[in-house]
Amino acid sequence: MTDAPPAKINATPQAGQTISHEGKIYTTIKEGLAHILVPHGVPTSTDPKMSKEETQRQQVFYNPIQQFNRDLSVLAIKTFGQDIIHRKTLLHEQLVKKAEKKRAKKQEKAAEEETNSAPSEDGQSKKRKLDETTTDQDAAPPKKQKVTQNGSNEECEAMPNAAANKNPEREPWRPAFSILDALSATGLRALRYAQEIPFATDITSNDLSKTAVESIKLNVKHNKLEDIITPKTGNAIAYMYSYFDKKGYDVIDLDPYGTAAPFLDSAIQAINSDGLLCVTCTDSAIFASHGYLEKTYSQYGGLPLKGEPCHEGGLRLLLHAIASSAARYGMAIEPLLSLSIDYYIRVFVRIRKSPNDVKMLAGKTMIVYHCDSGCGAWSTQFLARNKTTTNKNGDKFYKHSFAAGPSADEHCQHCGFKTHLSGPMYGGPLHNVGFVQRLLAQLNEEDRETYPTMDRMEGMLHTALEEITFGAKQEKGNSAKTPKILDPLIPKADPAEVDQHPFFFIPSSVSKVLHCSAPPLAPLRGALRHAGFKVTMSHCKPGSIKTNASWTDVWHIMLEWVRQRAPLKNGPKKASAGLVIMSKTNASGLTSGETANRTDASAVSVQEAQEAQTDGNSVQAEVPTSLVGTPYSYLGTDFQVNLDAELGKDADRGKFVRYQLAPRENWGPMSRAK
Repeated sequence: MTDAPPAKINATPQAGQTISHEGKIYTTIKEGLAHILVPHGVPTSTDPKMSKEETQRQQVFYNPIQQFNRDLSVLAIKTFGQDIIHRKTLLHEQLVKKAEKKRAKKQEKAAEEETNSAPSEDGQSKKRKLDETTTDQDAAPPKKQKVTQNGSNEECEAMPNAAANKNPEREPWRPAFSILDALSATGLRALRYAQEIPFATDITSNDLSKTAVESIKLNVKHNKLEDIITPKTGNAIAYMYSYFDKKGYDVIDLDPYGTAAPFLDSAIQAINSDGLLCVTCTDSAIFASHGYLEKTYSQYGGLPLKGEPCHEGGLRLLLHAIASSAARYGMAIEPLLSLSIDYYIRVFVRIRKSPNDVKMLAGKTMIVYHCDSGCGAWSTQFLARNKTTTNKNGDKFYKHSFAAGPSADEHCQHCGFKTHLSGPMYGGPLHNVGFVQRLLAQLNEEDRETYPTMDRMEGMLHTALEEITFGAKQEKGNSAKTPKILDPLIPKADPAEVDQHPFFFIPSSVSKVLHCSAPPLAPLRGALRHAGFKVTMSHCKPGSIKTNASWTDVWHIMLEWVRQRAPLKNGPKKASAGLVIMSKTNASGLTSGETANRTDASAVSVQEAQEAQTDGNSVQAEVPTSLVGTPYSYLGTDFQVNLDAELGKDADRGKFVRYQLAPRENWGPMSRAK
């Protein structure tokens, strides 16, 4: 039995089929509802556990690691598109009603003139004039009016529905929805958008490489999508700048190999107001590492954050770069979803023409004082203040002013070590609650076979929702069994809202500072909640704690953990950050003389800690007696610490795949296409 001969390019696409075209053999790979052709001999396995040699051969013809990115992008654009389509439809209906009213007024006026005209010798002449006027009005073509929103290229004749029904050949009006895949490679994203977003009317698939564009054309032809997808060869930056004075795109997707920073300014020129900008950056060695801080500043306009929350700092640097580019043209940004995923970051940002919202940017831009070499504490400083006030009529408006002086000292107030600057970076919320809720509702309607990463999408979206709401319970009816029906319009967030607690911490990291055993998550979360603080986790890293408690409160709870559950066998090293923090405790049973001595010891420890950064002193110190026996106060903090594990558990959070584990060695973007 011989194998079946290869099929032609115009054959119905199927997964795993062999295609012969112009003397070349291709293998078809299916992802979602799209199919791409991969040259024969290139590994086509979608198994993420392929060997290192196979991934190097595979390059980027097809990267299964990025399927989560593409699945999430389809879901996000589809959900956002429903908002745009709804807005355009409402605008179209308003214009049609306006045209109908105008026409009805003309007809009513003409009829009234005919009725009120008195009979006279020249009455026939008047009636003839009236008939001629009416005939001319009926014969004149209706005026064309722009009926789409956000700069759509389509126009339609604003006419009554009855008049439209008289012409059975007239196509029903359909709102335009345009997408630009600016760095398309094989065109897989554009193919999936065309196949899986039913209301997409125009998709441009652009790439600089002529070979890549030939591959795009081949894939478009094989998927029979020539009427929706337009392949283009050209520099993405030049192409997007060409839309400076034209109608733009509703959605622009930037998914480069490396940083997207060079494409941001031109993308702002090519996007419509109230459009969606999707951006991926894979250069984590730049935005989330301190090894090339000069490169980070040149790319993103800020310095990176060191330590555990460095990837969230990278998200905020990217949003700062987008916001800065948009603000120059009176465009304001609103992050709808900002995620750190595997080895890259992905943001979905709504771009809106709003000079008033742009005025809020300085008050939402922050720098960070980070004690990265000591205890790990941080504090934020916003560049300006957006203060709400009222005028004489009682209407609210924002007043913009300079922020007060530095919010932190040169040395950390907790351990005395030197702090370092990070930023400036975006200081507003990372997600829009309404958008994430609509993504989850849309996800319930999708097919699991089409979106195999659905479990991970659901887990990450739930984590992002809890992250922005600090775990606040959502209304019932939003579960998978009974999906809540939400309005397609995505609510607009407060343009002046800032995130006062932007980063998370890891319990094991703060435990290293005190040289104690790390507390389980549940007792630590329970202690924070018992004290009245909100607590959740970050989507960036498992085992993280994000809370609105200050670092003073966190150290107070950690020291109480040491006193109650994890007594120290050996104290921290002399002049270490941990010893300074411990020496700032005030035991309730101490006499006034002992309290004074404790204060003196604290002051000496701070000075020694500053000197220890250069001399490397590592002498072992004794455990402060205030950590033994009666409760104490840390820097004046006196609330009772209850390490309640039950209070720290969230039994109703559901079992979701919240974090992805690397399934193989060298998990990453693979080799750049030759």
